[in-house]
Amino acid sequence: MPTVPETVTAPRGYRANAVVAGLKASGRPDLALLVSDRPATAAGVFTTNRVHAYNVERNRRLLAAGRPLRAVLVNAGNANVATGEQGRRDTETMAALAAAQLDCSADEVAVAQTGVIGVPLRMEGIREMMPALAGGLDIAGGERAAQAIMTTDTRLKQAARTLRIGRREVRVGVMAKGAGMIHPNMATLLCFVTTDAALSTGAAQELLAAAVDETLNLVTIDGDQSTSDTCLLLANGASDTPPIESSADPGYAPLLAAVQEVLEAMARAVAADGEGATRLVTVEVTGAHNVADARLAARAVAGSNLVKCAVHGRDPNWGRIAAAVGYSGAEFDPAALCVTLQDTLLLVRGEPQRFDPTAVSAALGADEVRVRVELGAGEARARAYGCDLSAEYVSINSDYTT
Repeated sequence: MPTVPETVTAPRGYRANAVVAGLKASGRPDLALLVSDRPATAAGVFTTNRVHAYNVERNRRLLAAGRPLRAVLVNAGNANVATGEQGRRDTETMAALAAAQLDCSADEVAVAQTGVIGVPLRMEGIREMMPALAGGLDIAGGERAAQAIMTTDTRLKQAARTLRIGRREVRVGVMAKGAGMIHPNMATLLCFVTTDAALSTGAAQELLAAAVDETLNLVTIDGDQSTSDTCLLLANGASDTPPIESSADPGYAPLLAAVQEVLEAMARAVAADGEGATRLVTVEVTGAHNVADARLAARAVAGSNLVKCAVHGRDPNWGRIAAAVGYSGAEFDPAALCVTLQDTLLLVRGEPQRFDPTAVSAALGADEVRVRVELGAGEARARAYGCDLSAEYVSINSDYTT
């Protein structure tokens, strides 16, 4: 099996590129283009914030029409939110400029944007650089695109996996950005998934929604939900596998597992790269009455500012964890509650345990902090991802416009 690059262009038939269009104050690349060489079935999950970007409305409309996509155009440095009619026209112009270069319809080009809210988009650089952006498309451009969509991110977020459907190799790739304004209720960030599997529109949407619910929708950094959150899936069929028409088809389950795997990698990467974060926090809840309750409890713990501060200060304060579970809305008997922190049992069936605070505090200095909560109410489980809360987060979001 050939070595597959860990990028969004790993699946067959995808190319990408990025250029500097003058949208980021840093002068770094800020305009990315991801292209499928053949029309791709598309699915998407978007922010539920009522104050959202026009591109979110536009992408929803394109997907609702069931038309395939050829490209995704992404700019970073300006969210183009709350910019009025001019902002809407600018988004449409961006799609048209890309379509002209690709010889396709503007309705085959999705647009995603991230950055500062309420500032008009500077279109001059976008117009000027579009020919170079399209002209430099290649398979190696996946990493360039992943770099260009970053804002306050400090590291690249990309991954790829291979799987077998029947006798054929199928590939899945992904790139994402996100480090702040991250909170469940999809999509929590910008994320673009590619595959060379063939999917019907309905199967693609069902698969993406299921994968997001288990991964991206369980990430929380700061409790703020973005105006531009977008997760898109493109499936171009270039692997020549039989089309997956529904979840009952044999190829659906392995493809779902692969998409879930790359999205879990993105969820972990986003949480670990939270603004000012020094530690990734994973919260695993078991013994819930149902999956919904397990997710409620896991999100509450991962999102608790008091828990975040305790992790940052290496304070084994299990009471904050128990309190978060208690207000989460999950059904459970407090007398059955168990809490484990870094493999040390702190609370067992509602009874505090003797432990060495110094040893647990030292263990909390690891790059990843693991919290396990057993509710004792059933068999359901869920995992959420978060990070600690540091003074650096306040500095980033008070000293600079992000």
